[in-house]
Amino acid sequence: MFKTIVLAAAEKAEEPNPLVPHLAEVILGVVVVLILLWLITKIVVPNFEKAYAERTAAIEGGIEAAATKQAEADAKLAQLETQLADARHEAARIREEAREQGAAIVAELREQAQAEAARIVEHGKTQIEAERQQAVTSLRAEVGSLATSLAGRIVGESLDDDERSSRVVDRFLAELEGAN
Repeated sequence: MFKTIVLAAAEKAEEPNPLVPHLAEVILGVVVVLILLWLITKIVVPNFEKAYAERTAAIEGGIEAAATKQAEADAKLAQLETQLADARHEAARIREEAREQGAAIVAELREQAQAEAARIVEHGKTQIEAERQQAVTSLRAEVGSLATSLAGRIVGESLDDDERSSRVVDRFLAELEGAN
């Protein structure tokens, strides 16, 4: 048995240890890693740096363009707000002018209406006075003729003389007015 254990140990001693790599594999691995490192530093890294720089420039340009557009939009907004405020002030001024013009028109129409009413009243008074004068004249003539005929009946003589009858009527009416 001892012999079998020694033979088994000797066989195992000749087998390579799986934890220790072969020298050729180590050298080949180092060479491949160095070649990959060189390729990465010469080809891949510059392309990444270039893409990063382009992306950074694009982002910064976009940010600057956005800031410029934002400033333009703010300026335009301020301009529009100013125009809106001016338009509101103008509308208020126009409304106030319209109110003033309306009040002036109403006052003018009121004055015209009052003048027209005064004119109509004056015309009416004049017309009434003329009609009254006409009525008075007509009544005088009628009253005069009635009074003359009545007086002629009372006196018993005819008072057909126009001049005489006119004097009698005038005297009668004067006494009548004096009594009032």
